[in-house]
Amino acid sequence: MAYQLVDDCLNEIFEYLKKDKNTLHSCLLVNHHWCNVSVRILWRDIWSYKVIDHNRVESSILSTLFACLPSKSKKILQNNKIFISPPTSKSPLFNYHEFCKVLSINKIHKIVINYFKPPKNNIKHKLSNNKQPLKYSRKQIVINEIIKMISNQTLKKLIHNNNKYKPNINFNYFSGLKDLSELNCNTNLPPDFFYKLSQICHNLQSISIKFYNHDVSNELKELIIMQNNLKSLTLIAFDNSSWENLLPTLTKYSNTITKLHLFNDDDYDCYLPLLSFVKSFSNLQEIIFSLLNFIDFEQLQNTKFPKLKVLKFPDQHPDSEYMIKFLENNGKNLKKFYSCQNGNTFNLSISKFCPNLKSLFISPERISILKTILENCQYLESIQIKCGSYLTKKEVLETIVNYSPNNFCELKICNFMYFDYIYPKDLESFLMNWKSRVSKKLLSLIIIKSENYYNNDFEDNNENITIIKKYESLGVIKFEIKDYKDIEKEEVDYYTSGNFFGR
Repeated sequence: MAYQLVDDCLNEIFEYLKKDKNTLHSCLLVNHHWCNVSVRILWRDIWSYKVIDHNRVESSILSTLFACLPSKSKKILQNNKIFISPPTSKSPLFNYHEFCKVLSINKIHKIVINYFKPPKNNIKHKLSNNKQPLKYSRKQIVINEIIKMISNQTLKKLIHNNNKYKPNINFNYFSGLKDLSELNCNTNLPPDFFYKLSQICHNLQSISIKFYNHDVSNELKELIIMQNNLKSLTLIAFDNSSWENLLPTLTKYSNTITKLHLFNDDDYDCYLPLLSFVKSFSNLQEIIFSLLNFIDFEQLQNTKFPKLKVLKFPDQHPDSEYMIKFLENNGKNLKKFYSCQNGNTFNLSISKFCPNLKSLFISPERISILKTILENCQYLESIQIKCGSYLTKKEVLETIVNYSPNNFCELKICNFMYFDYIYPKDLESFLMNWKSRVSKKLLSLIIIKSENYYNNDFEDNNENITIIKKYESLGVIKFEIKDYKDIEKEEVDYYTSGNFFGR
């Protein structure tokens, strides 16, 4: 007798797979039941695709959305001599747009523009598949009809921060924004956009703002003030801009904001306000500072954030003296700490003041410091380490297998020097010892390649490849090789996503 997984079980499985879009997409083909469950997850945020052949995917998304357009919208396009080929001659299996919980005006604009882009060799020539180059005003019609259709659904996230393109949005169609919980925008959008949004949307929990100037419109301030329970705030400064004029507006949320992310673009010298305003957010659970300088971090070193669990410095970092004092006051409850800071004294302070860490990124200069951290941080599950400058991969592997706590299950090794080579005998010795550990945890081993990584000891060495495959088949490890830039994006995916920056 055949058994069928109930929807709740399938949902849980597919939710786990949602970051692996290729695997989740293959679930569509199993049977109608699997298709019905997985398609809802895939289309929830259809704009977050990351594939090499993005033109084909974009064209497929647009043609599918076109097939879902109501008759009135299709007639508008036909009257303007705009034709988009549907994916098949049959009616869509689902009303795909109804599954969308994210509206990315950036991506819709990009997809439509690319779809009707004329060939480079002959602008007047007709495009393949009956596509024809359109003037921007007619492309705008396509954009607006798709936005109109999707915005009638109950949406959770709105992305509209494209500085170059400003679609003509009719807010009469935005019935789905009442329950919006996330907004990504920029300060260059028309004030009328913020005013009309403030009349509809009062339940935002997360706001991300990209600043292009020092001025912040009163309408944007009003939109922020109108929110009932703002919890997450991301501020990004570009082009010599600043968020200083917005700070008085944010005082209303000094007790509700739990996530604060501050960034400035490294292409410009941004004139940012002092960090002392961060003190007012006493309930912060997550802090990310991606800034070019920390000239006033001294103001925060003695501030206590009793609920702080995540602390990240993806780029530059404050002086060690101030950081050590900050960890002394706030390290006890930290679960995740990310810093590229060097220095023996600083790294030792992590083992002293952050005993409850689960995830860590460090650059230790001595293997003894790594041992001390592993021995003192007994809840550690994941660590990312730079090798080649001070530590070799062999040293790191030996130390991890001998000193890591029982729950440890993920090792990320960053390669930064060409001469740091792992030999097959050392790799097999490590894997044999890991297999013999009492904890029996499957180890996720991730090798991260930098731009300066020349030797492919995990890619081109046949012996190493054979050893890895052997222990993968035994269920000892899960092995991956990733680019450093991809890892950076994963570490900060909630604020550097392609959606946020309009890519």
